[in-house]
Parts: sequence; C-alpha cells; structure tokens
Amino acid sequence: KLPTMKTLLSLIALLSAALFANAAPPTCYSRVLSLSKEITESFKELQTSKTEDSCVETLPRLYLDIHNYCVLAKLRDFVAYPRCERVLEVSELKEKARSLYTIMISYCRRDLVFLTDDCSALENPVLPPIEPS
Repeated sequence: KLPTMKTLLSLIALLSAALFANAAPPTCYSRVLSLSKEITESFKELQTSKTEDSCVETLPRLYLDIHNYCVLAKLRDFVAYPRCERVLEVSELKEKARSLYTIMISYCRRDLVFLTDDCSALENPVLPPIEPS
C-alpha cells in the first residue's frame, strides 16, 4: 500500500524541522564549550599515547573549565610552554588552545560568565564518575 499524501507531507515537515534545527549557527558559548572539550580530550589522548618523545610527559596539565576565570591563564601558559615544538600533536594542540584563548578574549568576551576563579580546580579537577557503557 502506498503512503498517503498527508503522511508524505508530515514526513517532509519532520525532516525539514530536523534539518533546520541542525542548521542553526553555533553560539559563542557553544563554540567555546565544544572546543574546550575537544582540547581536553586531545590532551588526554596525547598523554596516554605511546609517543617516543618524553617532553609530552612534562607538558603542563590541561584540564579546561570555561566557567573558571583561571582558564585564560592556563591557556596562555600551555601555549607559551617552550618544549615539544617538534611533536606535531603538541603543536596542533597548542594551536587549538591559542584559538580558544582568542575566541574567549575577543569574540565571546561579553557572552561568557565566569562562575569561579579557583585556579587549583584546574590543576586537580574533581571529575564526574564515569558512567558504565
């Protein structure tokens, strides 16, 4: 049996709504949030990878919380860290951190709200428990 015209129109409307919802441009906040998560994950992967370069072990810890004012200093310190320039993954990570810093202090300066300035929380974060998969 062929679908009715009403069913087809309903399906088209549903798909159009889904496409429209996904087409909305990201806000400054959502961009900063997603980039900070991406950087934190990349750092974790770099720390656990089997790299032959020992400088990776000496990198400053990079846990980012965009609601903590100290994150700006953390990003500056990481980008300015003088070692590991020859490790491609570190250079790429520094470039992402530089981009995040620029976005936070330039484009999104008025859109962000810092809830704390607890710098030690970025050094020893209390991470949520890992949910079983």
